[in-house]
Amino acid sequence: MGQCGITSSKTVLVFLNLIFWVEDEVNHSIQKVYNEYNGTNTDAPSRAIDYVQRQLHCCGIHNYSDWRNTRWFKESKNNSVPVSCCQPNISNCSGSLTRPADLYQEGCEALVVKKLKEIMMYVIWAALTFASIQMLGMLCACVVLCRRSHDPAYELLVTTNSYA
Repeated sequence: MGQCGITSSKTVLVFLNLIFWVEDEVNHSIQKVYNEYNGTNTDAPSRAIDYVQRQLHCCGIHNYSDWRNTRWFKESKNNSVPVSCCQPNISNCSGSLTRPADLYQEGCEALVVKKLKEIMMYVIWAALTFASIQMLGMLCACVVLCRRSHDPAYELLVTTNSYA
């Protein structure tokens, strides 16, 4: 029972450490995925970027202008960003950089980090709750053992150096 409480505490420390590590790792990973984007829904990086931009209402890493530095933008030569950057209430949005008001203005990196931190906080709270329940269980066990030692009904029967 005590080992579970220690393990839960270690888990909480690991997740607290992960919170600080997440930002650096997300920045590196998101740069890589944006550079692998090819505009089709057949490969995982393209699907992931389009999904994140639609779900989080964001565009690019820091903002929509980040797309100018990607291989996809340079190869497509159409001066636009993916259609997943378009705000849903704008009809006939093509992702053109000549109409930036049609695009999401906020970048995805900060929103992804925020979402991951929220998820990790739920995990940390669950681990802390589990550790608290473990501590309460250990406290109850100690109380029972202390009361048991004072109760004559629970005294050990010792006869000729053997326990009955």
